[in-house]
Amino acid sequence: QVRDRLKQQVVEMTEKFPGFRPGLAILQVGNRDDSNLYINMKLKAAAEIGISANHIKLPNTATEADVLKCIASLNADPAVHGFIVQLPLDSDKPINTEKITNAVAPEKDVDGLSSINAGKLSRGDLGDCFIPCTPKGCMELIRQTGVQVAGKRAVVIGRSKIVGAPMHDLLLWNNATVTTCHSKTSTLAEEVGKADILVVAAGRAEMVKGEWIKPGAIVIDCGINHVPDSTKASGKRVVGDVAYTSAKEKASFITPVPGGVGPMTVAMLMQSTVESAQRFLEKFQPGKWTIQYNQLTLKMPVPSDIEISQSCMPKPIDQVAKEVGLFPDEVELYGQTKAKIQLSVLNRLKNQPDGKYVVVTGITPTPLGEGKSTTTVGLVQALGAHLHQNVFACVRQPSQGPTFGIKGGAAGGGYCQVVPMEEFNLHLTGDIHAITAANNLVAAAIDARIFHELTQSDQALYNRLVPSVNGVRKFSDIQIRRLQKLGIHKTDPMALTKEEINSFVRLDIDPGTITWQRVLDTNDRFLRKITIGQSPTEKGFTRTAQFDITVSSEIMAVLALADGLDDMKKRFGRMVVASSKKGQPVTADDLGVTGALAVLMKDAIKPNLMQTLEGTPVFVHAGPFANIAHGNSSVLADKIALKLVGKDGFVVTEAGFGADIGMEKFFNIKCRYSGLRPHVVVLVATVRALKMHGGGPAVTAGVPLPKEYTEENLQLVAKGCSNLNKQIQNARMFGVPVVVAVNAFKTDTKAELALVVQHAKEAGAFDAVECTHWAEGGKGALALARAVQRASQAPSNFRFLYNVELPVVDKIRLIAQQVYGARDIELLPEAQEKVALYTKQGFGNLPICMAKTHLSLSHDPEQKGAPTGFVLPIRDIRASVGAGFLYPLVGTMSTMPGLPTRPCFYDIDLDPVSGGVNGLF
Repeated sequence: QVRDRLKQQVVEMTEKFPGFRPGLAILQVGNRDDSNLYINMKLKAAAEIGISANHIKLPNTATEADVLKCIASLNADPAVHGFIVQLPLDSDKPINTEKITNAVAPEKDVDGLSSINAGKLSRGDLGDCFIPCTPKGCMELIRQTGVQVAGKRAVVIGRSKIVGAPMHDLLLWNNATVTTCHSKTSTLAEEVGKADILVVAAGRAEMVKGEWIKPGAIVIDCGINHVPDSTKASGKRVVGDVAYTSAKEKASFITPVPGGVGPMTVAMLMQSTVESAQRFLEKFQPGKWTIQYNQLTLKMPVPSDIEISQSCMPKPIDQVAKEVGLFPDEVELYGQTKAKIQLSVLNRLKNQPDGKYVVVTGITPTPLGEGKSTTTVGLVQALGAHLHQNVFACVRQPSQGPTFGIKGGAAGGGYCQVVPMEEFNLHLTGDIHAITAANNLVAAAIDARIFHELTQSDQALYNRLVPSVNGVRKFSDIQIRRLQKLGIHKTDPMALTKEEINSFVRLDIDPGTITWQRVLDTNDRFLRKITIGQSPTEKGFTRTAQFDITVSSEIMAVLALADGLDDMKKRFGRMVVASSKKGQPVTADDLGVTGALAVLMKDAIKPNLMQTLEGTPVFVHAGPFANIAHGNSSVLADKIALKLVGKDGFVVTEAGFGADIGMEKFFNIKCRYSGLRPHVVVLVATVRALKMHGGGPAVTAGVPLPKEYTEENLQLVAKGCSNLNKQIQNARMFGVPVVVAVNAFKTDTKAELALVVQHAKEAGAFDAVECTHWAEGGKGALALARAVQRASQAPSNFRFLYNVELPVVDKIRLIAQQVYGARDIELLPEAQEKVALYTKQGFGNLPICMAKTHLSLSHDPEQKGAPTGFVLPIRDIRASVGAGFLYPLVGTMSTMPGLPTRPCFYDIDLDPVSGGVNGLF
């Protein structure tokens, strides 16, 4: 009856919540035969009822720490509603059973063995605890007799924590008068004779005699004992604690052994699991997070970003991780406010449907920026803290160079920030430092290899590259790959001919073709061109080189586009660092550094978890340049976030620079490699930028804005909307709905803001809304959030701009004409040579990553609005083969910014009292 009732309840649950099933986990240590038998009974019952049961079996070598770690993981798993530890624990190692049972989360302790559940039962809180399954089953059997428990005299023999003690409490709180007896009770037969209800759990074969029992009593026998029996094949039979044959003559109801209490115990385990699942459904909706949001205390005027950030008390990051459904073993804490997330979560959630994918981009900006990061954070705060949607922000990690230079930090601004902003803007978890180390290892390997090849014979090189260790020579795996690349299919180092040794040891790098530079995460203009090798020990082998900023390294782009550790390692191996004197590409694999790079980057590949001011989750991961690279946060962060939010949730990511650069690369490069398809584009526009595009005076960082930007000027705004219109067209070209977010500044007038909204809608935007999130937090982006929700339901017919199989020149021309508005392109001689070289080397079918100014749709930063009819000059083309794109250089630009006259670091210091960070990021 119990099982049939539970089966029906599970059916009703799954009908109401499709895809939901009560979950039971059974943790076993060792391999005891009796435990295996009991577990199989439980698994069979669970399957019959429709409960999803998972049997976790640890070896008998498991330590207490191993068991506790497993329990912590099961406690955190939202798919597990009931969880039992099968006793006894069959381990070779000492394990404290009490500690183990108390480690099980009380809300999942369907065995009712934890001290918390036992305490609640002893206090009579029967509706707020789990009761051990055997006493619960006994009570159900007593109820089935139809006899009223209230007022009856009950005797319990046995005082174990599993049966006797909880049975006493259960009968007591059901208003029976209860006596507990045990092996030391001197008047046991007398006490038994008084019992209207007798529950025996002493563990002694047939200790209660039939003649002791009060006529008409209810007898519940919980004992399982073995006594000799020569008639049985095993030589023994199972009996209870009550002499059944004589007792049944006196009792009105009696449970047999076996077949009485045992099956009820299993049935009660199933019932408790279903009850736990029902409690879960009452408290949590499947797939819906339960998050503690932070309440903002808004001030006017709005304080500085760092003041706002430091006035917020972030939640412990392990709490954020738990709120979004991450397990403890998937989270690596870096202090209280940041953590790395294991990639294993992707495998765990592989069957979870993805959420809605939103990309935030902008119109062509002023040098001050138009608030894409602020809008990204404001939007997720609105969707999460105000509309209670599952939502993740995925943003890039900022470079320390601009943070200490002229730009400052990139954590958002006002009441829309990732916090703590000083952690976000500085070292974070060391990913950029890892990239610096990995990049410079490659640079060192290049110059060292050139030096050694110039100073050693083939045999000397071979002896050092494949040394004899204890008289044995052996190729490493990476050397085997190089031999195969050369067409040499030999694995015995002694079998190579002189010609094969020559091919193997000599990369023969042409120094003039080296494209790999050293990097540093600091703005230092004096490293833009340097001479290396001037020490006498380098024997005169000098060359001109340069430093770039770390985030421009191809290793950063690889990190951002890789979909796992293996993919990242393969991409590292494919990175082309130079060409040989015969024109063949020389890769990181040829240098032998691929494995070392993977080791240096094995932690950096894990996304970093942080939070916004209002307590919504954020992944901060990767920060590739938006000109010579694709300017987007990592594929892995987006993929994990899309699984965590579930099908009704949202992931909001940001593309660097304007829509013509960051968004175009997001679509044509990032989405091409990730396989993800966006649902909505949010295009950020400001009155300030539109006035600039309408012919307003130049906007310069650090210089007060001219009056045209602080006074109403509808004519300038209207004229500048040509840029907005073009960027809306660019987004719609990819088949994705566009919502325009008009980021309002305090100097904007209502008429100006209304004009921008009108123009955006007329240009084909799905919607356009005014946003005040900088001053109001998520509340100021509510209209934007609702517009994004509506747009996410609209049809999205996403498509790429070009087929990668097209010739390189045709792909560049398509971007220039369709996205920028150019009439045509012009390849300068060096670019023409590169097209021929890369096509010959087999790289012609890579996507294109245009490196041009972000301050204009054209190549000329002075051309504002939406220029047309221009010819786009391509001065050079370079290859990031590991990352997977070619990047044409349009005009001139530096990959090592310089410091301004008054850098940001003038305003940054430690607080002398708190020891925290003061200053302006």
